[in-house]
Amino acid sequence: MRLDKLVSMLGFTRSEAKKLISSGRVKIEDNVLRDPGANVKDDASIEIGGEIYNVKKHIHVMIHKPSGVLTATEDHKGARTVADFLPEALLRRGIGPVGRLDKDVTGLVIMTTDGQLAHRLISPKWEVTKRYRATVEGKLDEKCVSAFQTGIQFKDFTSKPAGLEILSANENESVCLVYVTEGKFHQVKRMLQAVGHPVITLHREKIAMIELDENLSEGEWRELTDDEVKKLYILTEMNEK
Repeated sequence: MRLDKLVSMLGFTRSEAKKLISSGRVKIEDNVLRDPGANVKDDASIEIGGEIYNVKKHIHVMIHKPSGVLTATEDHKGARTVADFLPEALLRRGIGPVGRLDKDVTGLVIMTTDGQLAHRLISPKWEVTKRYRATVEGKLDEKCVSAFQTGIQFKDFTSKPAGLEILSANENESVCLVYVTEGKFHQVKRMLQAVGHPVITLHREKIAMIELDENLSEGEWRELTDDEVKKLYILTEMNEK
């Protein structure tokens, strides 16, 4: 791989990479290289300005999305997006969200530079389960659970069978877990509304086997562990990159 391409994979533009290299600030295996076109190994140890970098073909992170934030990398109206919480170097790599969360919904968002992985995680074919915690108006009961298990018919679609686990319920409000394998527009809210229980708050806790890290406050993020990444690639029957 060309040295300038390797450096640009760390989040630098190609012109920035060439300047860093020509100025002698880039070391490969402890050797200063000044030729942007030099051929280097993909997994070479790279040091820039005294800082050692870990070169990965793809990057995968989880972020704890706050309410009022769009699940996007940019918004032409200037609204806050999940990208606002990430460093510029990651954004330059082309990282993007896997699916969407409504603006007022909080919780887990996975972001990746691997477009094929992202596509499979949201594709109906792979039926990836998402778990939500919802607080709703009124008292949920077993009729609601049965309706979810059967599937709820709307004008534009009929939901696939879904899971509804009631954690607490009284006349004023209930707390439940919702398990869905689809990602239709406002789906969880619409399903709960359809059984007579409008959503008060909604929070996504889990996608597939990836659970939101309880140590992450709203707006915070971390890279997925090697084990978490491996599980996603196995689930989607892809070779890890």
